Amino acid sequence: MPQVTLAAIVTPLRRWFAARKRPLPWRDDPRPYYVWISEIMLQQTRVTAVLPYFDRFINALPDVAALAAVEDDALLKLWEGLGYYSRARNLKKAAQIIMTEHGGTLPAEAAELEKLPGIGRYTAGAISSIAFGRRVPAVDGNVLRVIARLTGDSRDVMRESTRRVIETAVGAIIPRDAAAFNQALMELGALVCLPRAAARCDECPLAAQCVARAEDRVASLPAKAPKKERRVEARTVLWVEGPAGVALHRRPSRGLLAGLWELPNVAGHLTRQEVAALAAAMGWPVKSLRRLPAAHHVFTHIEWQLIGWRVRLKAAAVNPPASAPAPLPPLTWAAPGDLKTRYGIPTAFRYYVPAEER
Repeated sequence: MPQVTLAAIVTPLRRWFAARKRPLPWRDDPRPYYVWISEIMLQQTRVTAVLPYFDRFINALPDVAALAAVEDDALLKLWEGLGYYSRARNLKKAAQIIMTEHGGTLPAEAAELEKLPGIGRYTAGAISSIAFGRRVPAVDGNVLRVIARLTGDSRDVMRESTRRVIETAVGAIIPRDAAAFNQALMELGALVCLPRAAARCDECPLAAQCVARAEDRVASLPAKAPKKERRVEARTVLWVEGPAGVALHRRPSRGLLAGLWELPNVAGHLTRQEVAALAAAMGWPVKSLRRLPAAHHVFTHIEWQLIGWRVRLKAAAVNPPASAPAPLPPLTWAAPGDLKTRYGIPTAFRYYVPAEER
């Protein structure tokens, strides 16, 4: 079994990174604002998916001042499709604090960055080291996996105590060029030291030092406690279009997809007759009903099993009869084309947005 001295990984890792690193806009131009935006976007999202969003975001909001001043709907429209929309809201909150308390400049120290909304230990370490060169660790899921395998550590990496141990170990070996080293560890996990049996050990510059490889434990490390099973919910989504536009509803300010615009939807899978009854209760003069394909969308703790109906109205909707409660909350009617430019619709509902409206 190899004897692991983490300090010995620095030189081969840096050489590998110099030869293999991907060109990325926030890496080629690591100004603090770019690094910050990219790190928030990369939470729970792959690099390839982030790239077009990053370019669009930076073009629209090129600096902290622009981000601090942007209207909420415009911000969420820029974020549309990335998911986890609280990340965008926290970006704006943090930008406003940076403007009022830091003169419009991101603080360089990780401890100060952690005080900002949406910035945890990893993100603070990444910004501080990559943008400002501070010798602090930036330990994300990729780094946890690399270090657990290198050292053969079988403790649960989801436990705070394990993460702290790995952060301390990484922090102890960071060289002067902290930006390159931290990015190299992350890049190794993203490109080579992949999860489970997908790992490309034959391409790894640290293979000779890896305990997990020597003990044939690569597929079983890092160790993680089993995730809780997701709750499965059935929902029916309605695309309702008429002379007044397309029906939308803003979700409550708290909870899942808080404050975002959605298509009208109800619990359960409705039949044609049930959709027709719902339309009558809402005062919708229906011209046609068409069933849309089934879909499913996965959140962290919930999975939605979706069906959809396209409802065309022959005249503008009227107010629901006062004699009975409306089956849907009050709706906003979006003008044609506004879904492309004004209203951010979460991915969970975009399955039922016609292509010409996206």
